[in-house]
Amino acid sequence: MWQIEPTTGWEKDQKHYAKKRPNELAAVMFNLQRYVALLNVSKNSKAAQAGYLHTEQSGVVAVDQKGGGGNLQETRLYTYADDEQKVIYLIAIGDKASQHSDVEYGKSFVESLRNQPGA
Repeated sequence: MWQIEPTTGWEKDQKHYAKKRPNELAAVMFNLQRYVALLNVSKNSKAAQAGYLHTEQSGVVAVDQKGGGGNLQETRLYTYADDEQKVIYLIAIGDKASQHSDVEYGKSFVESLRNQPGA
């Protein structure tokens, strides 16, 4: 079974979204649960595919708000799934305006994770 590991960057973003965009946060969290369920029945993280999942650079996968109802701002929750540890890291959450910096932050997070001793 996959475990969810929030990062400090995610926790900061999540607090902002809980106050300013609660419907978008609820939609991406619902899709995150769907993603985890997919991971639990897939042979590896790359086999998990759905319309609300978007592959980014360095193995980062963005979970969007699709299916959460109308009039939601485009929102993406950036994650990284570690197949060996069965851990999905919650890296950041953002909108279209922050997409580039969120993807770059995600790439940096994955690089630092991979460079840790024992990784």
